[in-house]
Amino acid sequence: MKQQLLVIGAGFGGLWSALSAARLLDMHDRQDVEITLLAPQAELRIRPRFYEADVHSMFAPLDALLDAVNVRFVKGTAERIDEQTRRVGYRDEAGRPAELPYDRLVLASGSRLSRPPVPGLNEHAFDVDQIESAARLERHLMSLGNQPASRARNTVVVAGGGFTGIETATEMPARLRAVLGADQEVRVIIVDRGERIAAAMGDGIRPSIVEASEALGIEWITGATVASVDANGVTLADGRHIESHTVIWTVGFRASPLTEQLTGERDGQGRLHVDGHLKVRGQDNVFAAGDVAYAATDDIGNFAAMSCQHAISLGRHAGNNAAADLLGVPPTPYRQPKYVTCLDLGAWGAVYTEGWDRQLKLVKEEAKELKTQINTLWIYPPAPDRRTALAAADPLIPVA
Repeated sequence: MKQQLLVIGAGFGGLWSALSAARLLDMHDRQDVEITLLAPQAELRIRPRFYEADVHSMFAPLDALLDAVNVRFVKGTAERIDEQTRRVGYRDEAGRPAELPYDRLVLASGSRLSRPPVPGLNEHAFDVDQIESAARLERHLMSLGNQPASRARNTVVVAGGGFTGIETATEMPARLRAVLGADQEVRVIIVDRGERIAAAMGDGIRPSIVEASEALGIEWITGATVASVDANGVTLADGRHIESHTVIWTVGFRASPLTEQLTGERDGQGRLHVDGHLKVRGQDNVFAAGDVAYAATDDIGNFAAMSCQHAISLGRHAGNNAAADLLGVPPTPYRQPKYVTCLDLGAWGAVYTEGWDRQLKLVKEEAKELKTQINTLWIYPPAPDRRTALAAADPLIPVA
């Protein structure tokens, strides 16, 4: 009977885990291990692009690619991990319960936007976290043209001034005018708890964000939080009310709740602590990749962020090392010392930095060209050709 290597999740971490495991099996000419990928869809959803228009097209089908590398796909949603019996319970597409066994498990089930108990948030706010919710926002924006002109119709409030909030907000003026007309006066407001504009992004990148915000007419309300959301806008903690028919929540992400079913230490975002080979600490048979892994990227105190640049490399290492564990060959230590930021700033351009202190390297058109390459080429899966796909899954390939 074949040994079972099970990967949960078809995001960046999960896909690259499956590919890298297949690569190692191919290198050692082993046919005694079966790789199974369990996910709700056989597609890589390009989550970093969900702030853009035409979000319904932001995915890449995986059937042909997985077939090319002999990875079995099971369509279903994981619900339960039993670490004692080494079985994963899931619901298939018809809602029926089923189970899959594993000898080694790679958990790569991703993260979700946090939705705190803010009154009216679930009923009235939009988000760009999943393709379905981003498509809902897009349909709503398109419908604004059928509403009578008003301050609320022409105003978008983005809660959160982090990476997602800034990219979403800076895209909004163009998206609103495409629907309402180029001559319309539109208003985009970012509400952020930081005391300065883009305070969490660091001084290297802040001046570009400030300049882009001014050029695009984006307002920042700093040192503020949203107290409630209603059909006509948001009320801030200090009592101010902003009229808006479009409130977008971008604050806070948390690892998949599947992490809570495993014995192990978790960080404040629910990510599992892993060792240098991405094995979950305290587990003998479970590895973690992507947004569920709290992994050191270097020896000076930096840890992987919830980003595709880290998820891809984490996946390449986790899948490789899970397979290596089964084959009895040496694992590859995870190290990703180079960190970059490429932040889209709408019609103004973009900004590209290097290092955890975000040293400015490119701005405006040059950075926008790089961002376009990243978003449309670099983060997409390889072609469904076995040799090409396996070569691309080498854990030693630098991501950034």
